[in-house]
Amino acid sequence: MGTSCTLRWRSEHDRELIWTVNPSHPIADGIPNPLIIDEDEMYGEFFDVPVPDELIFISTFTGGEVFRSGMTYRRGYGKIFYFRPGDQDYPTYYHKDVRKVISNGVKWARSDFEDRKIPILLRYDTDDFFNGQLYSGPMDNQHD
Repeated sequence: MGTSCTLRWRSEHDRELIWTVNPSHPIADGIPNPLIIDEDEMYGEFFDVPVPDELIFISTFTGGEVFRSGMTYRRGYGKIFYFRPGDQDYPTYYHKDVRKVISNGVKWARSDFEDRKIPILLRYDTDDFFNGQLYSGPMDNQHD
């Protein structure tokens, strides 16, 4: 990501409110606003990640902290959805609305591009590279 990805955090049974800040985004479809998680680990800003392409959710916690908790990125043909909730100490992944966000994220991340065509690379004898001779591949007859 080109950043440290550091953030503030604590694990003290925090209540989290996840606020939808982009309600028209397909990942937010059918998600209550706010989505309430009664107990979870707290993450807080500053979160050292690249500026997202889209911000969908922001979380608030009992200590007054805020966190960018739902962001998207596009890299080449790939789509990335970062969603903060979830921790090994809390049953967050069983929360029905968290599962709905994850499901929506998977649907959104499915590529809407055609299958990428792999370029055909020409092969050549190293000794003849600078002469443009002895290529093999789809252009075999073009370099006689």
